[in-house]
Amino acid sequence: MKRPYILFLTLVGVVQAIFAIGFVIRPSFATDVWVFPNTSGLSYLFIGSIFAAAAASTLWCLWAREYGALVGIALDYLIILLPLSIFSFQVAGDTGNSSIGAFGVVCVLGIIFGLILLALSIRVPIRDTRTQPRLVRYSFIFFIIALIIVGGGLVLKIPNILPWVITPEGSVLYGWMFLGAMVYFIYAVVRPSWGNSAGQLIGFLAYDVVLIIAFITRFQAPIPPEFLSGHILYTLVVSYSGLLAIYYLFINPSTRMIGARRASLQTA
Repeated sequence: MKRPYILFLTLVGVVQAIFAIGFVIRPSFATDVWVFPNTSGLSYLFIGSIFAAAAASTLWCLWAREYGALVGIALDYLIILLPLSIFSFQVAGDTGNSSIGAFGVVCVLGIIFGLILLALSIRVPIRDTRTQPRLVRYSFIFFIIALIIVGGGLVLKIPNILPWVITPEGSVLYGWMFLGAMVYFIYAVVRPSWGNSAGQLIGFLAYDVVLIIAFITRFQAPIPPEFLSGHILYTLVVSYSGLLAIYYLFINPSTRMIGARRASLQTA
């Protein structure tokens, strides 16, 4: 991949990381960008975790020189932003809220970016062809099933899918975010080399790091009964995925990140 593209993608990843931090600590520059009203603190944290996952996955692909693995990220953009742009224009038309219409325009620009990223990366071979560990593969299949159930339920506005109060608009928005992540994991299962698996894990780890402390500390206060079982399940999934990522990215000698970097340099 040419250097100008790499520099631009690096900038995109850094901006995503800044917004991830912004949605976690919630200064005005971040909350003003999110134009949907009645967004709760946990919802802002969730949005921040999505930005953190996107930044981590993109920057890992650039650091490891796994430009072919950017295909999954491009598909993630398309699956999330295409329906969100349509939904935003519908809401803007129904409510007359021009800010939500502008959000839809930003989604369209993101779709164009996703298409360009797909065109740039789809023919690039994966450098690190180490085998995808069996536990990682089985875990990805589990995540795919879970994301279909959760994301589909949210898009259909089934109540109490997420273990906190969300608006109907938020339900649709977050649902498509989960379904986009589902496609990202599907791509790793269909193309199961380690070079096309680490990005998903590091993205999931960033997502987990943003959420896990808030999820654990939430047990200290009474959780509404309708959210308790979902909160326990969500916390378990976040904990498991985080431990899975930590082991394979930093501990397991055959897959840890330093090995991915060496493999990419050897085949450069």
